[in-house]
Amino acid sequence: MRNTEAIYRTPLAAAGGLAVTGSGRQQARRAVTERKLPSFAVVLVERGQGWLETAASGRLSLTGPALFWLFPNRVHSYGPDEGGWDERWALFEGSFTRDFVRLRIISERHPVVALHHLDEMVRLFGKLHADLLDDTNLGQASAALMLHRIVISVARQASGAADRRQERPPDMAKIVETLRRRAMQPLDLAAFAAEHGMSPATLRRRFTLETGLPPKAFQLRARMDHAKQLLATTDEKIETVAAMIGLDDPFYFSRVFHEREGCSPREFRERYPRV
Repeated sequence: MRNTEAIYRTPLAAAGGLAVTGSGRQQARRAVTERKLPSFAVVLVERGQGWLETAASGRLSLTGPALFWLFPNRVHSYGPDEGGWDERWALFEGSFTRDFVRLRIISERHPVVALHHLDEMVRLFGKLHADLLDDTNLGQASAALMLHRIVISVARQASGAADRRQERPPDMAKIVETLRRRAMQPLDLAAFAAEHGMSPATLRRRFTLETGLPPKAFQLRARMDHAKQLLATTDEKIETVAAMIGLDDPFYFSRVFHEREGCSPREFRERYPRV
């Protein structure tokens, strides 16, 4: 990697959810010191060694292949050792970033992730950069999709590294399916975690990385999906549907349903009359 490349874009007014505002790559020789960015950033170190320092994480050493996240309006410093490093980077913003942080998919306190599948990451960054060069609405939308895939791929690699540190890593797919089958039953998270040999915090973190939702939010989504099926395919009363998905209070059911679907259970049923 000999040449420095960089491109910047103004996000689409309607892009709201996720927008990539810059992308580039370079062979870095000097440190970035005491800088703030107006947006999120992700930096991929393909080869080389160096360090990252933020108020939230302190000073961290890193060795490529690795990746780190930078948060908006936070002072940060980072740089390579004397030998330099090869880096790729992207700037991004949008409402989806709140979900990434809330679900702990990206963490300000733990911004560095060691990578085990560099080829995949290089491919995603390369496609993102090519999409951003295509100065069209479709190109920007595709770049946002690549950024989303980078976030998920990094989270899965981080989760995989954590699992490898356990003697008997749990099969998360089976745990997810177990909760899906029991979704209409009350969920005692502590008991459910103990059943699978984990603390509630560990289960919540691994479950979220696997599905994108914490266990109770996953359970609620499964309940609402079943409620929609019942509303569309049966003539059961609203209070009966609520009870069938494990909610004894029909008023609470109607409120939650409206918050998630933007309509009442009765209005949903009217949209999808039975054949």
